[in-house]
Amino acid sequence: MAAPKLPISILNNTTVKSMANDRTMLRYPPSKPQQRPTMSAFEARVSLLFALASQSASVSQRVVADLISETSKYVVPKRFESRNLEEALMTVPDLETVNFKVLSRKDKYEIREVEPYFIAETTMPGKEGFDFFGSSQSFNMLAEYLFGKNITNEKMEMTTPVITRRTSDGEKMEMTTPVITRRGRGQEKWKMSFVLPSKYGSNLPIPKDSAVKVTEVPKKIVAVAAFSGNVTDEEVKQRESKLRDALKNDLEFEVKVGAEVEVAQYNPPFTLPFTRRNEISLEVERRNTSS
Repeated sequence: MAAPKLPISILNNTTVKSMANDRTMLRYPPSKPQQRPTMSAFEARVSLLFALASQSASVSQRVVADLISETSKYVVPKRFESRNLEEALMTVPDLETVNFKVLSRKDKYEIREVEPYFIAETTMPGKEGFDFFGSSQSFNMLAEYLFGKNITNEKMEMTTPVITRRTSDGEKMEMTTPVITRRGRGQEKWKMSFVLPSKYGSNLPIPKDSAVKVTEVPKKIVAVAAFSGNVTDEEVKQRESKLRDALKNDLEFEVKVGAEVEVAQYNPPFTLPFTRRNEISLEVERRNTSS
């Protein structure tokens, strides 16, 4: 059987389209798959350099922002409530500090009820508390712990103040009454401590350096006198004597038996001496007025 003939109009249309497609292919040959341009070693180095520069700029911006944020804590410091011109000039960095409530304020001191807090502490070399080399060594040891020298390599935030306290491994002699603590010669030591961030609670990283101890300071009542300038052992000795004398006239509080002096320093070394806030404190207790 002969194949059916297609209409002439359909043959003509098919032929025209085929010829048109042939002309189009001749005029615009199909494009070859694009090949990735090869990069010379020099171009690769330049490209890498620009990428590193861009990344470095981004990191630098973050570092600068962090630096500004940290610096502002010292540039725009807080002020305690002042009793006189000297205290009005004192400033403290805008950092976390110990929580306390003021129970009473006198001309020369104030009585505070201090909430419990944790410290990292180390015994200072020598018998003086404010010897430059001994202080620097102890400060650096505690700073290393705070900034990562602990078993979890955790970096913690700075707080205030840095506390230096005198301790005594005195000889205790039990009698019928009272229990007497007597300080023996050559047994006096000074310890330096950093107040630790409260967010950790008791779950603080363990120091890698065995000379650094983490302990909790229990709730206590203290008498505090503020002063500015540089701290020296002689300055501390004189101010402790004045504070003890002033407390003899306090009708509500008295120095706790065996209480040793503590010195709190709130400011970094670059602070002008007359704007620094230092505090000397002694633990006190309420007087027994029943008698």
